[in-house]
Amino acid sequence: MSEEFVNLTAENLANEHLCCIIRTKKLHPGVEAKRQWISERLKEGHTFRKLEVKGTVFIEYAPLETAWVPITGDNYYYIYCLWVLGDYRGKGYAKSLMEYCIADAKEKGKSGICMLGAIKQKAWLSDQSFAKKCGFEVVDTTDSGYELLALSFDGTVPAFNQNAKLCAIEREELTIYYDMQCPYIYQNIEILKEYCFEHDIPSSFIQIDTLQKAKELPCVFNNWAVFYKGKFETVNLLDVAHLKKILKK
Repeated sequence: MSEEFVNLTAENLANEHLCCIIRTKKLHPGVEAKRQWISERLKEGHTFRKLEVKGTVFIEYAPLETAWVPITGDNYYYIYCLWVLGDYRGKGYAKSLMEYCIADAKEKGKSGICMLGAIKQKAWLSDQSFAKKCGFEVVDTTDSGYELLALSFDGTVPAFNQNAKLCAIEREELTIYYDMQCPYIYQNIEILKEYCFEHDIPSSFIQIDTLQKAKELPCVFNNWAVFYKGKFETVNLLDVAHLKKILKK
């Protein structure tokens, strides 16, 4: 591994590639929304570490107390994303990124690290089989099939907030909660809004724009959550094809 890793800072954020597979020389609204979102999070101890290439090789994590997820734990880190894609796979980069996070947590006296998983691996969630090889274990679950994975250093464990296990809301219409943590969200929201408008589909798109709103969500959440007919459906980003399948239920 000859390439260098770099952490995003207030000084380099404007010029660094954000590592997702969006490729464009023009300003991309989703990437810029992510850049703005992370600029605020860096002040809260948020870490984005990446390989110094225009590829997808990065880890993103934050103190659980300020992570925009409905999870509670004392003195933990929360991993939003750990991705290594394409030609960079199989070269030990994921291991290096995870080892960096673990070392950082221990150096700062953290009690452990946690991340979102599922009974069955789901799209848009980091590889939980890899996490388990690194020592992560299931410490909490929801009836909807999601799991909280944790690597504990002192025996304490985090947990989903009770409201996150409700997985139900009073709204019957299609309801999507989202924030701008992922560069794909902006574009997905615009596509789904347009589709719902054109087909007269009752819908609500609720942007989570504060930590308090994220901690009080009635479902698990990494940056996205979908309800239909009051029932929680998924944390996966949707295209129109997947939305049609949900609407047929």
